Amino acid sequence: MTASRTQFDWRDFSVPALPPLLRAAMDCFVEHGYHGTAIRTVAGRAGLSVPGLYHHYPSKQALLVGIAESAMADLHARSTAALAEAGDDVEDRFALLVECLVLVHAYRWEHAFIAASEIRSLDAPARAGHIAARDRQQKLLDDVVAEGARLGRFGTAHPKDASRAVTTMCTGVAQWYRTGGPLSPEELAVRYVQICRGAVGAP
Repeated sequence: MTASRTQFDWRDFSVPALPPLLRAAMDCFVEHGYHGTAIRTVAGRAGLSVPGLYHHYPSKQALLVGIAESAMADLHARSTAALAEAGDDVEDRFALLVECLVLVHAYRWEHAFIAASEIRSLDAPARAGHIAARDRQQKLLDDVVAEGARLGRFGTAHPKDASRAVTTMCTGVAQWYRTGGPLSPEELAVRYVQICRGAVGAP
């Protein structure tokens, strides 16, 4: 597995994922839920008046859409960069994609949590767009696991189901992982790569 990095360092989470206004909205949604958050609360958290907030985003729904779209775009960009780093070997591609999924859902757990849990609160067009982005993301892993099974590198007889199970494990990190625990995100990613290899029947 090569250690080279692309120009976009998918392991670097030092730059904030969201601009301050969306970050304020996300924090409020995490604390109170989307429907339990008043637009005035978001404005106050962001240090703005309500009209000042509406100058940037016309509604609370627009804030949620911005958060969800940003979450999926960031995950997809990091995932494609991880696959590019891995090269052609299917086991390397699988390992780096799992590593990426775990790192994103550990470092950006609030972002991932809101994007997943508040999908029910998106209006119909935004929900359809979010589901399409989620399907595009899932296809990255589906294709890797299917190739591994086709080549005999992964022993699973059910590659699509195995791929979905791996995704569920990795995205579930956002539900429980918090900094200050016994494992860093990087250490957790190493452990999850081992667990997920077992899920697809890698030797």
